[in-house]
Amino acid sequence: MAGELPDYYFRVRDNGALVYRVDTENRQRRIEMDQIATINIRNGEVKPHGDRRLSDPDMAAITDWMTRRTALLAAREVDDILRAVDHLNLTAQWVQTRATEEQLDAVTDTLLLAMHDLRTVLVRKKADRLTKDN
Repeated sequence: MAGELPDYYFRVRDNGALVYRVDTENRQRRIEMDQIATINIRNGEVKPHGDRRLSDPDMAAITDWMTRRTALLAAREVDDILRAVDHLNLTAQWVQTRATEEQLDAVTDTLLLAMHDLRTVLVRKKADRLTKDN
């Protein structure tokens, strides 16, 4: 192989991952992946697979992955919101330059309600932050 494989593989799934120990040190020189745990990233729960006991290196690798994964998901969340801002700008341009009356009839009420809801939440949160700082 071109590079050395990691000791652990994390198969991402909703709310976490399945953790596998990677083994290439066998007679057939095949890659074997042995599931050792299930992770729930939302509540921090780590469940050993079956009747396994997780070693200190296992737990260290899992904790490190959870820390890095949480940071990655937080960064992606902010990026998604910034993309939504871009979409709002593109939507405004579309409304102003290309939308037909039929298209506007199909989207106006839904957009106005969503934007009103978003504005209400943003204003309330900003006011909370401003009064908290004082």
